[in-house]
Amino acid sequence: MNLFFEESGDFKAGVVLSQQGEAYQVELPTGKRSKVKAKDVLLQFTSPTPQDLLDEARQIAQDIELDFLWEVAGQEEFGFAELGAEYFGHAPLPAEAAGLLLSLHTAPIYFYKKGKGRYKAAPEASLKAAQAGIEKKKQQAQVQAGYVDQLKAGQLPDVMKPLALQLLFKPDKNSIEYKALEAACNELQTSPQRLMLSVGGIASPKQLHLSKFLLEFFPKGSGFPKIEIPSVAALPLAPVQAFSIDDVTTTEIDDALSVQTLADGTVRVGIHIAAPGLGIKRGDALDTMARARMSTVYMPGDKITMLPDELVEAFTLAEGKSCPALSLYATLNPEDWSVISTETKAELVSISANLRHNTLDELVTEENLANDAGDYPHKADIALLWKWIQVLEQGRMAKRESFGLRPEQNNRVDFNFYVEDDVVTIARRKRGAPLDKIVAELMIFANSSWGKLMSDHGVPGIYRAQGGGSGGWAAKMQVRMVTHAAPHQGLGVDQYAWSTSPLRRYTDLVNQWQILACVEGGVAAPLVAPFKPRDADLFAIVSGFDAAYSGYGDFQSNMERYWCLRWLGQEQARQVEAAVLKDEILRLAEIPLIIKLPGMQQLARGTQVKLDIIRWDEIDLTVEARLLEVSAPPAADGRQPEEDDAEMAEELDAAMDMPHETAEIAVDGEAVIPLADELADEQVNAAPDDESATRESKPATE
Repeated sequence: MNLFFEESGDFKAGVVLSQQGEAYQVELPTGKRSKVKAKDVLLQFTSPTPQDLLDEARQIAQDIELDFLWEVAGQEEFGFAELGAEYFGHAPLPAEAAGLLLSLHTAPIYFYKKGKGRYKAAPEASLKAAQAGIEKKKQQAQVQAGYVDQLKAGQLPDVMKPLALQLLFKPDKNSIEYKALEAACNELQTSPQRLMLSVGGIASPKQLHLSKFLLEFFPKGSGFPKIEIPSVAALPLAPVQAFSIDDVTTTEIDDALSVQTLADGTVRVGIHIAAPGLGIKRGDALDTMARARMSTVYMPGDKITMLPDELVEAFTLAEGKSCPALSLYATLNPEDWSVISTETKAELVSISANLRHNTLDELVTEENLANDAGDYPHKADIALLWKWIQVLEQGRMAKRESFGLRPEQNNRVDFNFYVEDDVVTIARRKRGAPLDKIVAELMIFANSSWGKLMSDHGVPGIYRAQGGGSGGWAAKMQVRMVTHAAPHQGLGVDQYAWSTSPLRRYTDLVNQWQILACVEGGVAAPLVAPFKPRDADLFAIVSGFDAAYSGYGDFQSNMERYWCLRWLGQEQARQVEAAVLKDEILRLAEIPLIIKLPGMQQLARGTQVKLDIIRWDEIDLTVEARLLEVSAPPAADGRQPEEDDAEMAEELDAAMDMPHETAEIAVDGEAVIPLADELADEQVNAAPDDESATRESKPATE
């Protein structure tokens, strides 16, 4: 006896070897033996053989016309044998019954399975809908195949042109456009980004990186709606002529300086910060725009501002204008340059000059300052500030030492990027130049002084802190953001509140509102300040700023890496000098490009080497190189390796795209957001918080 049965959703046939109760031992045509339960048996037959039955059944199933079979079946539930008698006009033979069953089973849109060997014809409406769906899929498959052919031929289908960015970065994976792109990539053995570039969906690798960033952070576009410039209440005009010191590309001029010698022989230094906080109010439309962005986004050759250009123009400290400013005045004793008193005012400040590093750095040197040499604007003011900031620096270094830290090192090199018509210039710039130090020290002084002012008045602010505890982020010396005054051990100050870049950072705008409340409200400041103590919204700003600033920093690092690779091609650089940073990681000498050489011999940090650049990729930003020779041992600078572990970690994380720790921690009931270790906040001359003229080219490392 032979059996035709169902097993695991498949139909099989075999010869019965034995039977025990409700179970059969069956040998299949393949020779395999199987145990079959009686409830799974659909047919018993003596002839033909199991293999012949299966062959005949498959042929019969192919010959059955499903539409006619559906009409014959009617609307009542039926067994396959019953339908077989109706369809064939006689009791079906074993092969006919098996063939009919195969046909029913493989046509789920025509027949719904109701049990073992039992089915019910689909309603006419359901059948037509299913047939329409199948037809639609066939048509879509044909269209998709056409898209694939076009892509393989180097042409971008018209329908995919407006979808290029979405297909790359936020695709609907069920769409035929995405499936066609994926299929074409598989056949061509390439990536979607490379294929889209080759067919013209994206103009260039630069546009690819920029578009990805904009789609994630500015999905509605990076432009601004039309705005009305807010009015500012009448302010007194300060009796000073202030000047700014910035890079030539800087347009958002946040800070300026002034110097006065008073009748009693004391010196009054003014630190003047642009005051958009006098016009923008918490919760208004301009505040909403600024908070949505949190910061200006920088990239070589371009930027996306936090505030609309016309608003920046209204408040930037531009030469020849009298600008609203929040001023911090320090009265100094020129005998020892000690601070006698400080005063904060909201006022109009006349800007006499916007000085630029590009024209002054070669003139304002330590040697020229010592010898009173050179001729440049505000020479006497700069000379006086140079004397004071050295005292300020010494005080910070003493404070650092009291925290158990070594003095800062000024032996690093910064790089400025300038891009014009897609030609990049990368200029080296040693940290610690006099103009850098003047701006850096005075901004640190302002941020620390205003942080103390808010704390003394009981007004919360957004502070940056480092160290000052026994475990967690404190033990790791992470820079973190808090809403109360806390030491910043890396900078050597008791408190540090970002306040000097309100045109370009939302945290500084928030702090400016709080400082203005202290100036205008006095003892009532906690009641009139926009943000009250333990304001949950202030914690939300801290968290939102960290997320945005981190994303902007990653994008800036990627774009700088892209322009470094463009520089290699532009300069036809093949054999280059580099220095070992750590293990297999090196940095080129002429540009800030970091390369990893797996398997490189163990070399001490700082070792000078020569590399052969084999190839690079502007899409995935990778570089392939090989070591040619070891040029020179590391320079002896007296530093211990552990002294700049945080500095090295930040630099390598940024270069190798390693994630920073950004977990939220609760400390004394207050939200604390640990940021990536910031070289700029540990090294004053690395442009901490905009205090260097290089800030427009590398603000993400402030």
